[in-house]
Amino acid sequence: MSETRPQQNAPAVSSPAGTTLENIPPLLGATVGPAGTTFRAWSTLATDLGVCVNGVTTPMQPLGNGLHEVTLPAPAGSRYHFLLDGVATPDPYARFLPDGLHADAEVTTPDSYAWQNQDWKGLALHECVFYELHIGTFTQGGTYASAAERLPYLEELGVTAIELMPLAAFPGERGWGYDGAALFAPYAPYGRPDELKAFIDAAHGIGLAVLLDVVYNHFGPDGNFLPSYSPEYFTDRFKSAWGAGLDYREPHMRRLITENARMWLSEYRFDGLRLDATQAMSDDSPTHILSELAGEVHSLGAELGIKHLMLAEDYRNTPGLVTETGLDGIWVDDFHHVVRVTLTGETDGYYGPFERGASALARVISRGWVYEGQIWPLEDRPRGLPADELDAPNFVYFIQNHDQIGNRATGDRVYQFPGVSMQAYRSASLLLLSLPMTPLLFQGQEWAASSPFQFFTDHHGELAEAVSEGRRSEFGHFSSFSGEVPDPQAETTFTGSRLNWQELEHGEHARTLALYRALLALRRSDPVMCDSRRDTLTAGHAGDVLWVRRSDEHGTRLLLWNLGEPVQVADLKLGVSIPERLLIHSEGDAAWENGGRLLASQNAVLLGTP
Repeated sequence: MSETRPQQNAPAVSSPAGTTLENIPPLLGATVGPAGTTFRAWSTLATDLGVCVNGVTTPMQPLGNGLHEVTLPAPAGSRYHFLLDGVATPDPYARFLPDGLHADAEVTTPDSYAWQNQDWKGLALHECVFYELHIGTFTQGGTYASAAERLPYLEELGVTAIELMPLAAFPGERGWGYDGAALFAPYAPYGRPDELKAFIDAAHGIGLAVLLDVVYNHFGPDGNFLPSYSPEYFTDRFKSAWGAGLDYREPHMRRLITENARMWLSEYRFDGLRLDATQAMSDDSPTHILSELAGEVHSLGAELGIKHLMLAEDYRNTPGLVTETGLDGIWVDDFHHVVRVTLTGETDGYYGPFERGASALARVISRGWVYEGQIWPLEDRPRGLPADELDAPNFVYFIQNHDQIGNRATGDRVYQFPGVSMQAYRSASLLLLSLPMTPLLFQGQEWAASSPFQFFTDHHGELAEAVSEGRRSEFGHFSSFSGEVPDPQAETTFTGSRLNWQELEHGEHARTLALYRALLALRRSDPVMCDSRRDTLTAGHAGDVLWVRRSDEHGTRLLLWNLGEPVQVADLKLGVSIPERLLIHSEGDAAWENGGRLLASQNAVLLGTP
């Protein structure tokens, strides 16, 4: 999601978990059981409800309080929709929508897939190196099946966990997925539900965890039929830039979200969830929905004997999301922004408040994030709290992700920015993967992919025109951009964002990929690098040289990144000892050996003892 979002209604997220709702409503939609398929719906608007299955309409029986249901001999594969006072209406709880949000749903059974890897137990957060990918652009095929063919590549690369961008059904034939409207139905153009399960099963089979990005702060503007059933799902107590506020005080909305999380983790066997824009998940219930979700997810993991992870995308720098709410980790924008402005010198938008250079990098690494209560100029109010209670893996660090690429006017990657050298990019990569924080890569960054990742949609009518015009006007005030903004509605914007798998073994792509492979291998095998304790980490700078030291009972590792003129390492006054042994150089060992321990401008090196 975009970084520029409303925050004024976001709670501090400090309510303790443990509160349970009375009279939890039954699960809605179509549920296959021994006696047939039970179709159940809740409406506060309609009084006469029916279901049309394979063209045959059957009245539903009222159960009171707006609930209606009927059980029919409708096997898996049957198509259906509900009728609300005679009006045909898609099921917002559908488990699969093969023809899209506005068409009939398909009855599915949760146990139709035969899992092969039953012994998978998940990964702890400190074991994770995340690889964020978008199914539609990760391969030319754009499906679960074609993505599964690349799983051995990811395993060999050295990442350990895949993070899929949202899969809940959204409109059209392409999109990022953040405008989902039917949360229980995997997006049909990527493949059938069992093909998604096969992808996850295959990943588990080679030791890769799979997490899912979910959006619980709004529903998309096209295909959301919940208000047709009951407007009580939403509220005007909270506002969202993307649509009506979700009313988490309403038991049916609350159950929809918690049950959706449980479905992804139990039926599809995802290893965790990344929660989009949690600062926009406004809730004035006695127990905040985030606390309840964290409790549900971790209880389910204990029940299944699997480590389930919950990550928040939350710009507020709120450590209580981990220490009080019970989530496992937080995406840290501040680290990205400091690295970005150090590389590019940008000052537009939310980059403006961040300092650049070795000193700024040392501070963000030492403190975890930059804003710990200082005034945030973009909102003229304090932002953040000190993160002293968090351990290193609780911070999810990145130098690229879908937002920080795709929300740019042309979807250009950081190494495509004018003035950013490949040497500087590789040094930033060495920094990212040498820290004990949990790293996240975005698809293709490991070989400096040439393809952008642009914002693309497939809306229709007035909404399509509004999206295209909004995208053009969004960048009118950016002093650093004066070109043409790709039309998000154009199919070429989507196809141009697909990775080119033919380039990764050539030139600078191959050189960058070799560095990533070496770094990820070192991260797995080196005893000091495997120690994720935050108290083993210190950072500082000597002029334009950043130094990061990790030291424990196994030895010492020292990273040096030179952001200034070439310097002899022996001449540096760091206040810490400088190891002699070379572990890895951002430009290859020869650059160090032939240079006589001269650290060139924009080069980085990792040294160690013993």
